[in-house]
Amino acid sequence: MDFVEILQHHLLDHKIVKLFTIGPETFYLTTHILMMLIASALLLALLLIARRQSGLVSRGWANVFEMFIVYIRDEIVRPNLGHTGDKYLPYFLTLFFFILFCNLLGLVPFGATATGNIAVTAGMALTTFLMINIAGVHELGFAHYLKTYVPPGLPFWLVPLMFVIEILGLFTKSFALCIRLFANMIAGHIVILAFIGLIFIFRSIFIAPVSVAAAVGLALLEIFVAFLQAYVFTLLTAVFVGGAMNPQH
Repeated sequence: MDFVEILQHHLLDHKIVKLFTIGPETFYLTTHILMMLIASALLLALLLIARRQSGLVSRGWANVFEMFIVYIRDEIVRPNLGHTGDKYLPYFLTLFFFILFCNLLGLVPFGATATGNIAVTAGMALTTFLMINIAGVHELGFAHYLKTYVPPGLPFWLVPLMFVIEILGLFTKSFALCIRLFANMIAGHIVILAFIGLIFIFRSIFIAPVSVAAAVGLALLEIFVAFLQAYVFTLLTAVFVGGAMNPQH
């Protein structure tokens, strides 16, 4: 397998199996869909194991999940949404763990990073967009929620302009989430593959050890980035949802 084939394997979404056809459209099981299914199945399996290990004295995976759950609740959700945000906690937990598992699977040999596909990150950004509006309408009411898009005290002739700007800002927030996660996940893999590519380009016994060492170091950094990007996406989602629920803040 040459460098180009390695690059394609890790970064491109290959069609694996044809699933079904609706009209002119044909749907396939692709590499990234498979990775998302594996991430979901693995997460579900670990949660079921953690449930069996929970009790008065938790152990094993129950302790691991409890650590993350308590941190997300106390350091992300409640500071941004208040205690009323506890009812939205399952969404934030699902978001965090799903992104984390997809990120980590991309570091496994022969795996692929689903979050390095802009269609995947766009889908998650869309769920955040819906959550922002659903939470805002649910907590404030539809009429009051619309009023939050027009700052009080504006001259009447500025109201339509500010409303449009605020609406565009709402879409921009979700777009930024989509691009940020996609770019950060794909960039790390490109840099690692670039170092590995030096071996194929120069074919030197002096270059190979340096390239491998650099690639390994960046791969270890990618583990940290996998956690960091899951955290950042969840945190920014909480900030945006909290802003919709509590516009005065």
